[in-house]
Amino acid sequence: MYFDFKTEANEKIKIKFALSSVSQENAVENMRAEIKDWDFERVKKEAQQLWNNQLNKIVINATEDVKTNFYTCMYHAFINPTVYCDVNGQYKGLDQEVHTASGFTNYTTFSLWDTYRALHPLFNIIQPSRNNDIVRSMITHYNQSALHMLPIWSHYANDNWCMSGYHSVSVITDAIIKGTYKGDPNEALDACITTASHRNYEGIGKYIDLGFIPSEQSGTSVSNTLEYAYDDWCIAQLAKKLDRKNVYDEFIKRSSNWQNNFNASTNFMQPKLADGTFKKTFDPLSTNGQGFIEGNSWNYSFFVPQDPAGLIRKMGGEKNFISRLDSLFTMRLPDSFFAETEDITREGIIGGYVHGNEPAHHVAYLYDWTSQPWKTQAQVRTILKLQYHPTPDGLGGNDDCGQMSAWYILSSLGFYPVAPGSDQYALGSPIINDARLTLENGAVFTIKVINQSEKNIYVKKVLLNGKELKQLFFSHKDITDGSTLTFYMGSSH
Repeated sequence: MYFDFKTEANEKIKIKFALSSVSQENAVENMRAEIKDWDFERVKKEAQQLWNNQLNKIVINATEDVKTNFYTCMYHAFINPTVYCDVNGQYKGLDQEVHTASGFTNYTTFSLWDTYRALHPLFNIIQPSRNNDIVRSMITHYNQSALHMLPIWSHYANDNWCMSGYHSVSVITDAIIKGTYKGDPNEALDACITTASHRNYEGIGKYIDLGFIPSEQSGTSVSNTLEYAYDDWCIAQLAKKLDRKNVYDEFIKRSSNWQNNFNASTNFMQPKLADGTFKKTFDPLSTNGQGFIEGNSWNYSFFVPQDPAGLIRKMGGEKNFISRLDSLFTMRLPDSFFAETEDITREGIIGGYVHGNEPAHHVAYLYDWTSQPWKTQAQVRTILKLQYHPTPDGLGGNDDCGQMSAWYILSSLGFYPVAPGSDQYALGSPIINDARLTLENGAVFTIKVINQSEKNIYVKKVLLNGKELKQLFFSHKDITDGSTLTFYMGSSH
């Protein structure tokens, strides 16, 4: 749209703008409800207050640079998903009909391949009511879908089917396991099962029959298999919670399909042909034509968040596993690597670890399953320092609807959800001095960090409510009960 106005010097033009997916009448109604007058300063002040109310749910004590990064990340994390609902509750559905959201706010913009990893787990901590509405929106999407599928990448009244996996099931399971979702869990599980059983979508039929997707039939055969296996583990966890044993047995078996793409002779995940043999031409550094989407085998070979202990065994035991992780973080990638990457530059990479894309976001935490957890602490600190800066170009890659930012928020607080769908968080290395998380249930989760500094990156001990943690993990209930987590830091491991 283009408008001409006859204006004098320094004269201001005021504009009101409103949207609706349903009608012009609804757009006008939205405008009248949300911006009743022409008081720009009032609207600005109210918007600032709304944001401050959200940002103050986590109050940290840290350096100015960390504060700038942290609250910028909170702002980024809370932008998406977006409300897709008029003030009267109406919205255009996936079936292109007009629907009315009853008892929830309808959302869209579900970049699920990215956001299931840390953004939705963050919401389960700090915005559970919103995440409940998001899951309700996913179930609504499913009910309106002619294909009877949960959203893959929901975008207004459409699905653009982008990326691997059916990660709605991760978000749904995580919300139910953590007590966030208030709808019918069995209805949700049925939607997950139906989506995961859609044989003609992205190789699911072959995945079910063979336990892997033949390379001849898909350019992303390996990443699809790995991500389906994780999602299937999520379905199994939900079935276990709901005491649906047949479903649990089926999907826990499917969750081990990652093993079918693991080549024990190379220690890499590799594409497999329909005859069951591994594809002969294989380059673990390449991101092109190797069976992966937005990643290479070096990064994807660690994508078994549901079973790190099993992956360690497959890779020949702890010593070999640690050596492989060390190599990932310290190798030097050739310049030719970047000729094939879609949106990653050298700034988004540490060694061969690609932080600017999401498939390896959990990998730094895998040392927690070994006898050298101090390497998790060191690598998390390195990522926080090198991949996030308080500058306009401060991200090492696309923020991807808040996932990059959610990783920073949780990691800077000292923990991370390696496998959403579990109620477990793995410990890292906090860069804040203390934090106060005010939860919707009225509880307060407090984090205290003793002797934290740029040199004191190693965790000497951790207390939960004054008692020393004997493991490198704590539970979601520890947060929602309003506990105090105290880290003692030092300069040596």
